[in-house]
Amino acid sequence: MKEKFIISTIILLIGGLLTKLLGMIIKIFMSRLMGVEGLGIYMLILPTFSLFIALAQFGFPTALSKLIAEDSKNNKRLFFSLIPISLVINIILIILILFIAPILANNLLHDNRCLYGIYAIGLVIPFTTLSSICRSYFFGKQKMLPHVISNVSEDIIRLLLIIGGVPFFIKKGIKYAVCYVILINVISELVSTLILIFFLPKNIKIRREDLTPSRIYIKDSLDISIPTTTGRLIGSIGYFLEPIILTSTLLLVGYSNNYIVSEYGVISGYVIPLLLLPSFFTLAISQALLPTVTKLYYHHDIRGVKRKIKQALFFSLLIGIPTTIILMIEPKFFLKLVYDTTKGASYMMVLAPFCIFQYIQAPLSFCLDAIGKSKDNMKATLYGTIVRCMTLFLFAFLKIGIWCLILSTCIHILVVTFYNIKKIKKYLY
Repeated sequence: MKEKFIISTIILLIGGLLTKLLGMIIKIFMSRLMGVEGLGIYMLILPTFSLFIALAQFGFPTALSKLIAEDSKNNKRLFFSLIPISLVINIILIILILFIAPILANNLLHDNRCLYGIYAIGLVIPFTTLSSICRSYFFGKQKMLPHVISNVSEDIIRLLLIIGGVPFFIKKGIKYAVCYVILINVISELVSTLILIFFLPKNIKIRREDLTPSRIYIKDSLDISIPTTTGRLIGSIGYFLEPIILTSTLLLVGYSNNYIVSEYGVISGYVIPLLLLPSFFTLAISQALLPTVTKLYYHHDIRGVKRKIKQALFFSLLIGIPTTIILMIEPKFFLKLVYDTTKGASYMMVLAPFCIFQYIQAPLSFCLDAIGKSKDNMKATLYGTIVRCMTLFLFAFLKIGIWCLILSTCIHILVVTFYNIKKIKKYLY
């Protein structure tokens, strides 16, 4: 098991590094081809996108991965028990998007250029859901190579389509370019799914009974997925409300819409992605941790669970702390190097120290999922989201501009991280 954990972690680290680098390159091309304003519009829509993805997936990827790792069920029947439910949820969400898109764009985000992009989300979510469920099968089996290859291929396709298509659509208008960038996900997710299917065992035999949904399997999955979904849904709602609260309150106290869109684009498009660059490392460790800790906890090996958590936290901080210090000391250099701009340097200096706590969130969160305590992840997200929304709203009235977002983000990181630490100590120590 130890060897499998190490191999899985190494594969995920290599894949995470490639994905992160490709993600940065994608952001660079997006910012240069679409401009700060276009990137700002995209970032306004992104929280809505994340919210609907969380709803569409309904926590089934985490549930499937955990149950497969326990190796106590018919995996084929488990997989086919979840697909029909996912399909129904996605159809409902697509219909919902068609009705609420104009309200979201015009009344909540206060920018009608978001409309087509929000409509595009409805076409993307079924493909994202299917690829996530397929990917979770390999996670449960601790086979990380298919996941890595599919992710890298997905990003390469997305990059090529952005380079090839954005210059054409930006001439038509920013709203068309933003819509196109979101619709690209249909093709990239479809490619990702086909690659994952290719890696399935060639001698796999599917019998009629495997296609019959099992009530027991569905119940076991929902016991995990509902608190997981609720937690992610709360986080996504908070992320969804962020630009709404920000634009509404800052407009109310006298800031212009151009200032809000531009500065929000700088923080969401430049500052945070650069600060969270080491997150590929912590995410790789956390993803490898889930099936390993699940097995150890299932066999009541608490000492083994503690050891894996300590290893995950140690390596996360080993990478996170030096990176944070470097980015905090020379923010302008790295912003200029990556994005060809120095906008956001002051924001980065303030946010950087708090990102150290952000890096250890993923291992703690995945561990709580692995030991069957997803409800505590949900509570951590709930408390953090409430605090973030309240502080964002209150700080906006202090007339400190976009700094209200920076301060509320720092407080949110601390609340969630320390709550997770408290719960891990309660269950394992």
